[in-house]
Amino acid sequence: MTTREVEHEITVSAPADAVYRLIAEVRNWPRIFPPTIYVDHVEQEGDSQRISIWATANGEAKNWTSRRTLDPGNLRIEFRQEVSTPPVAAMGGTWIIEPVSATESRVRLLHDYRAVDDDPQGLEWIDEAVDRNSRSELAALKANVELAHAAEDLTFSFEDTVHIAGSAKDVYDFINEAHLWSERLPHVATVRLTEDTPGLQTLEMDTRAKDGSTHTTKSYRVTFPDRKIAYKQVTLPALMTLHTGYWTFAETENGVAASSQHTVTVNTANIAAVLGADATVEDAKTFVQDALSTNSRATLGHAKDYAEARA
Repeated sequence: MTTREVEHEITVSAPADAVYRLIAEVRNWPRIFPPTIYVDHVEQEGDSQRISIWATANGEAKNWTSRRTLDPGNLRIEFRQEVSTPPVAAMGGTWIIEPVSATESRVRLLHDYRAVDDDPQGLEWIDEAVDRNSRSELAALKANVELAHAAEDLTFSFEDTVHIAGSAKDVYDFINEAHLWSERLPHVATVRLTEDTPGLQTLEMDTRAKDGSTHTTKSYRVTFPDRKIAYKQVTLPALMTLHTGYWTFAETENGVAASSQHTVTVNTANIAAVLGADATVEDAKTFVQDALSTNSRATLGHAKDYAEARA
């Protein structure tokens, strides 16, 4: 049985501990891996974890599960696919982050893999795929880790919660049935929702702003019935370079606490054009939070009316 072992590396302009943290904490993945929509912990025991990953491939949303072992002391992360797709019989590897200086680090990506039936052509196909993917992944990682590290002060999160005297299922249904939002929500002009794979949605919307203008956004959504809907916006308004979030529906003694959470990175290049030459980053944060919270609270308010009418 032939097991191939290969290594790729790249140098990143960010401290090693910051690079390790960005890779180790999966909530960061939508920031540093552009195809990643959402990552969820399935199991965790100490430094061993099982994670479920939703990401786009050739414009389609996909999902798979991997196991990881974290080694923060040595800045290493081992990973192993639970189920591999032919011609791959098995695939795993290790991230190793090494400090070069106080502001620079080397990221090494190791892979080990086998081909189904030890087929030479299959192994050659995997060789080429791993080499191509590793080079592009490391290049993207370098660019996005450097951006994420530089943008720590530009990234912020906030949450709005509405208490509803109804069922979590009805509130979830209202948020899940986004194809009906143009009929149910005054700030939504048109909606295009597709769900080719159950639980994985593509949502495009034209939304009306306070001044009457409309803007188009596109998001990928991952649904967890009656509990949560996570999303990543991939067509963004001018003031954002990142927008991820989730809706949650928690049963309470009196009904359900429905929340809308947002994580945003401000696009500093567009602040002056949108808000004026004297506007600051704090002004942009306030503007973005106000706009997103206004829409979230409006949506949750209509969800409240819908669920309470059915209670």
